Amino acid sequence: MIREQLFAMQDLEYRDFHARLIPNVEKEKIIGVRTPALRKYAKSLSLEEAENFMSCLPHEYYEENNLHAFLIERERNFDDCIKKLECFLPYVDNWATCDMMRPKVLGKYPEELLEYIDKWIAAADTYRVRFGLNMLMTYYLDDNFKEEYLERAAAVQSEEYYVNMMIAWYFATALAKQYEKALPFFTESRLPLWVHNKAIQKAVESRRITAEQKQYLRTLKKNKKGDSI
Repeated sequence: MIREQLFAMQDLEYRDFHARLIPNVEKEKIIGVRTPALRKYAKSLSLEEAENFMSCLPHEYYEENNLHAFLIERERNFDDCIKKLECFLPYVDNWATCDMMRPKVLGKYPEELLEYIDKWIAAADTYRVRFGLNMLMTYYLDDNFKEEYLERAAAVQSEEYYVNMMIAWYFATALAKQYEKALPFFTESRLPLWVHNKAIQKAVESRRITAEQKQYLRTLKKNKKGDSI
């Protein structure tokens, strides 16, 4: 049984540490399986075992959700991957499960994927929106980049911490990869104040941003009144 195998890999010290990183998941729902071990286990399951497991939603444990995410990543057919995501995303309840799920097949169909990203970032639930933003960040800031995609991310309005944190992460990454195009969102104050400052903070912490760029970005941080600090 899959759950028995997960408990056989349990590391209680790791569970206690990891539980502090995902405070909205009850500690009792965390088994304590390290991610590399869980990924390796996902690869060991047969197609039949994987399909049977993914058909049993909702899962009870955090690691079961992560295993589900890793099994979706194995999918090589775009349409089938989307179907599995649509079934699973309503059950994603934390940032870690959401962020670690990056099916490579999606990046091979950028035109088709955009339709679903638009749908996800317009959704009502936190982690469907966060997943859509994550896909926009993962697959559209390099070769597939268009300036309009920055507008897509900036247009997302939310009071949810985990959504706003992803918007900040997106724009910090945009500054690293598309600096000149992303910079006006900060010089023209086109982002909510918290997102604006958090994105600058994350960008300044990045090794992909030059020292000169970091120095300038620090001058763009704002106080609660919206004035430069």
